[in-house]
Amino acid sequence: MDAVISSRCPSTPQWNIDRPFLTGNFHQEVKSSSVPAEPKENSVDFSLGSEKPIGCYNASLQELIVIDDLLSALTGIDGRYITIKKVGGSEDCFSFHVDGSMDLSLQESAKRIFPLCKSYLLINQFVESRSQFKSGLVNHAFAAALRALLLDYQAMVAQLEHQFRLGRLSIQGLWFYCQPMMGSMQALSIVIRKASTNNFVGSAVLNLLQSQAKVMAGNYLARSLLEKMIDSANSAYLGILERWVYEGVIDDPHNEFFIAENKSLQKESLTQDYDATYWRQRYSLKDDIPSFLANSTETILTTGKYLNVMRECGHTVQVPALENSKLINFGSNDHYLECIKSAYDFASGELLNLMKDKYDLIGKLRSIKHYLLLDQGDFLVHFMDIARDELAKTPNEISVEKLQSLLDIALRSTAAAADPLHEDVTCSVDTCSLLRRLSTLKDLQTGETMAETEEPVSITGVETFSVNYKVQWPLSLVISRKALTKYQLIFRFLFHCKHVHRQLCGAWQLHQGARARDMHGTAISTSSILCRNMLKFINSLLHYLTFEVLEPNWHVMHNKLENAKSIDEVIQHHDFFMEKCLKECSLLSPTLLKKLEKLKLVCLQYAAATQWLMNSIEDTDSPSNESCKVLLKLRKPSKKPNSPTQESSVIQCVRKFEREFTNELQSLRPILSSRAQAEPYLTHLAQLILGVGMDQHM
Repeated sequence: MDAVISSRCPSTPQWNIDRPFLTGNFHQEVKSSSVPAEPKENSVDFSLGSEKPIGCYNASLQELIVIDDLLSALTGIDGRYITIKKVGGSEDCFSFHVDGSMDLSLQESAKRIFPLCKSYLLINQFVESRSQFKSGLVNHAFAAALRALLLDYQAMVAQLEHQFRLGRLSIQGLWFYCQPMMGSMQALSIVIRKASTNNFVGSAVLNLLQSQAKVMAGNYLARSLLEKMIDSANSAYLGILERWVYEGVIDDPHNEFFIAENKSLQKESLTQDYDATYWRQRYSLKDDIPSFLANSTETILTTGKYLNVMRECGHTVQVPALENSKLINFGSNDHYLECIKSAYDFASGELLNLMKDKYDLIGKLRSIKHYLLLDQGDFLVHFMDIARDELAKTPNEISVEKLQSLLDIALRSTAAAADPLHEDVTCSVDTCSLLRRLSTLKDLQTGETMAETEEPVSITGVETFSVNYKVQWPLSLVISRKALTKYQLIFRFLFHCKHVHRQLCGAWQLHQGARARDMHGTAISTSSILCRNMLKFINSLLHYLTFEVLEPNWHVMHNKLENAKSIDEVIQHHDFFMEKCLKECSLLSPTLLKKLEKLKLVCLQYAAATQWLMNSIEDTDSPSNESCKVLLKLRKPSKKPNSPTQESSVIQCVRKFEREFTNELQSLRPILSSRAQAEPYLTHLAQLILGVGMDQHM
C-alpha cells in the first residue's frame, strides 16, 4: 500500500531528512556546545556547575538547577544534570538520566515529571513523521491537531519558565502545574505509540482514537482531549466521505477510504460477460472501516454507486443542499448519519425515476416478455413457417444472417411491427442442446448433481435457435448478460415445445383428412387416440409453462417493481423472478427435464412417421393425400415395416409408439408425485400431465 500511496503523492524533500537542525529532533541527535552565559539579574549562574557534580551544591541551589533542567526536559532539551537518551536507537523509546549525586528528594520529584517529558517527545516525534505526504490525510489532520496542542503545551512551559525567572516557582509548584496534563498527554502517547508501531493510516487511526477514548471514559480531561483529536482527524475522512455520498466520486489520493474502486471493470461487460461482476465489485468495501460508520457502510456504498451511475449516464447529479448538510461528527449527535440517510434517499429515488421514466425500464421488461417469453407469439408462427428449412439444418450449417432477415420479416409483417422496440430483437444459434447448456452454467442452483449430458447425435436449429435482445446502459444493470441468458434458456424450452405442438397439429390434420375420406379401421382409430393424447400432453405442458408459471410470476414481479424504492430492490426482484421461473419450468431439475425432453422426442418421432402411416393405410395416393404432404414436411422414418400396406403392420408400429409414450409418462408419474410435496409448484404440472394417456385405456 505504501508503494501505491508513494506513486500518488509528492515525496518529502531529502534536505528535510538530512539536516536535523531543521526539525525538532536535533536536541537528541546533536549535543549543543555549552557556552558560558552572561549572568542575569535575579538568576543563578550555572556555567560553573557544568563541570562539577550537582552534589557539590547545597539543597536550595540544587533545586534551582533541577527546575531549570526540568524546564528544558519538558521541551525535549538536555539539561546539565538531566540528560535524554534514545533506547536502542529506537525512535519512540527514551530514557532520562540524572546525576547520581543529586539530592534523593529532588531525584524523586524529577522522576515524577519525566513521563510528561517522554509524552512530549513521543508526540513531537509523531507530528514530524506523520506530516509527510505519504502519511495520508487522516494522519495529517491528527498531526495538525497535535501540533496545536503542543503549542499550548509549550506556552505553558514558557509561563512556568517566566515564573521561575521571577523566583516564584519551586519543585513542588512545577509538579502542581504539570500534574493536570499528565493523564491527557499519557493517553495521547499510548495512541501514538500504537499508531507508530503498527504504521496505522486512515480508518485504523480513527478506530484507535475511538477505542482509547472509551478506555479513558473515567478521566474527563483525557476523554475530552481525545474526542477533540477524533473530531480533527475525522474532518479529513468525512471530507472524502462527503464527496462520495454527494457526488459519487472517490477523492482518495492516499488510499484511506473504506471503499475501493476497481477501474478494470467496465460497464460494457454487463452486456457481454455472463459472469460480469461490475455492479458488485466495481466499488467494494475494504476491511478497515471506521467504527462510527460500521452500521452505515452498505448505505454509503450504495449511495455513491447510484450517483456514479447517474453521472456516467450524463445526468447532472447534485444532492440538494440541506441545512447543516456538512458532514461533521457531532459526537453523540450523529448528525452525519442523518446527512447520509438524506443523500441515500435522494440518490435512490433519482436513479429509480431515471431508469423508469427516461429509459423506460418497465417497458423494456414488457418487451422482453413479448419476445423471449412468447407473451405475444404471433410473429413466431410466421417465423416458424418461413424459416422451417433453415431451422432443419445443423447449427454449423445455419446462416445466422439469413435467419436474422427472416426474423425481421416476421416481425415487420405481424402485430410486432407496431412495437418500436422490435428492432432490438436479434437471433442467435447455440452450438449445443439445452441440457448441455444448462450443465455449463455453474451458478444455477439445480439442487441436483448435474451428470454429464450426452449430446444428441445430430441437433438442428430447432433445438438451438434463440433470440437475443439489445440492452444499453444503464438498463444493463438490471437486464444483464446473465439475466438475458436465463431468458434465452426459457425461450429455447418454449420454442421447442411450440415446435412439437406444430408437428403434432400437422399429424392431427392428417388424421382428420383421413376421416374426411371415410377411412376407417383399427389403425386409424388407434393412431388418432395416440395423437390426441400427445397433443393433450404438449398442450398441458405449454399451459403450465405460460399460465401457471410465467404469467403469475410476471405479475408478482411487476407489482413489486412498481413499489420498489431503490434500483437494488429492482435487481433483487428481477433476479428472483428469473430464478423462480427457471425452477418452476423444471429447467433446474435435470432429471425431470430429461423426462420431458424424452417425451417431446417421442412425439416428434411419431409426428414424423404419421405421413408414412397414412400412406400405408391407403391403397393408392390421392390428391387429398398430396395436400396433406404440403401441410407438413415430415422426416422419413429410419426404418419401415416389411409390409407397409398391411394394416397389422401399421397397428404394430402405432402400438410401439404408444408403448414408448406411455412408459415415459409412467416413469414421470413417481417423479412428479414425490416432488410435488416438497415443491408445491409441481402440483399443477402433475395434475395436468398425470391424466394424459388415460383415454387409450378406456
